[in-house]
Amino acid sequence: MRTLFFWLSLWCGLVLQAGAAHAELAVVGTTPDLASIARSIGGGRVKVSALSLPSQDPHWVDARPHLALALAKADLLLITGADLEAGWLSTLLTGSRNGNIQRGAKGYLDCSTLVSLLEVPSGKVDRSMGDVHAQGNPHYMLDPKRVERVAVGIGKRLSELDPAGKSAYLEGTRRFVEELRAARTGWEQKLAKLRGRSVLAYHRSLSYLADWLGLRVVDHLEPRPGIPPNPRHIAHVIEIGKSERVIAVLQEAWFPQNAPKVVADKLGVKLVVLGTMPRFDRGDSYVTNMNQLVSALAPLGGT
Repeated sequence: MRTLFFWLSLWCGLVLQAGAAHAELAVVGTTPDLASIARSIGGGRVKVSALSLPSQDPHWVDARPHLALALAKADLLLITGADLEAGWLSTLLTGSRNGNIQRGAKGYLDCSTLVSLLEVPSGKVDRSMGDVHAQGNPHYMLDPKRVERVAVGIGKRLSELDPAGKSAYLEGTRRFVEELRAARTGWEQKLAKLRGRSVLAYHRSLSYLADWLGLRVVDHLEPRPGIPPNPRHIAHVIEIGKSERVIAVLQEAWFPQNAPKVVADKLGVKLVVLGTMPRFDRGDSYVTNMNQLVSALAPLGGT
């Protein structure tokens, strides 16, 4: 019996040591795209969750207690930054009582610091201008070139927090970047005919997508960022659309479709509703979601 007890004790000790050696890093992304990239890079060494849903406008997330609880257990917080989460994240960070993921800590990574931002205001910003971000446009995750830099930054930070897994994170980053570059080549070939074409957009959230693909966003349905369309502005946008010969109206899935459909119908063009966030809950990756987005845009090349 003593011999059996000895071997059971030894086995349990080895199991506990193995578990400690491979303890998962708890990673939380404010958005599904950041979370999906962390999961692609970290693999089995990370346990990843997202604070916002793929169907949810990341500007407006309810700061609910279960989200603060997720942050309380986090080793690393990934944020889009440039004030995208300014309306809700600070409340959750305070409620988490987790010093390891507060601004300035090693467990806090503002991914906007890894890329160059578009549309940085040159003057004073105030609320009369609408939802204008003083640091620049925060929707850079729709540009695969910038996402590559984000991925490298995430892999580096994971390595710093978990040095024992450095080689695994390096390999995960390399694999993700190679997949992304190969996919980007295909996407650019598939959408090459869109370069130089004119479109209308609902919100200023497609600037990086347009910059990458060479699309011209000639106007937005919101008169100012975050301000819903009104009849007068809609009439103005329709006139702009006619004069610029737009080929489509583009919008993200979480915005209302009534006004965009009216504009598209008046112009005789297609309303394209884009799912810009991966279905993280279903296991979709960043590349998987971009494949779907590119497929939604591809028919416009023949118009």
